[in-house]
Amino acid sequence: MPSEPTVRALTGDDRELLRTATLANLDWAGGQRFTQRDVDETPAFRHYTDLRPERGDLGFVSERGGLVVGVAWLLFLDAGDPGYGFVADGVPELSVWVRPGHRGAGIGSDLVHRVLAEAHGRGLRRVSLSVEAGNPAVHLYRRCGFRPVAGAADGTLAVEL
Repeated sequence: MPSEPTVRALTGDDRELLRTATLANLDWAGGQRFTQRDVDETPAFRHYTDLRPERGDLGFVSERGGLVVGVAWLLFLDAGDPGYGFVADGVPELSVWVRPGHRGAGIGSDLVHRVLAEAHGRGLRRVSLSVEAGNPAVHLYRRCGFRPVAGAADGTLAVEL
């Protein structure tokens, strides 16, 4: 039986992890639609790899036996550099990645709940995200209370805290 994962705070030193997770999220359906170079050179992708605690960004990393098995992070991206799940300035955007082979074990759920609890504890009232049509992660997000945002781009969901 595998050991329970340990969870730690995401830090600015985790940029490589966020690069890996962002690319995996872009290529969620399998195959290779994008490359690491696309992530690094496309501003709309690259900003997901830049955790800035000074602007309020936060996240958690789940590890098992020294292997990162998941990560969830919130970024405060504003109207000048919006994310795909942008709703409004001051509403952070959630990103989640769980390593293949570890999905369906509650890791994503645990990470999302931790991030939302921390956001609520910091006085945030709303969190958004973006999910492409057909991505099975939408089921996790709906279980966590995320709902479509009226007037926003398709796939934009938010949860009230």
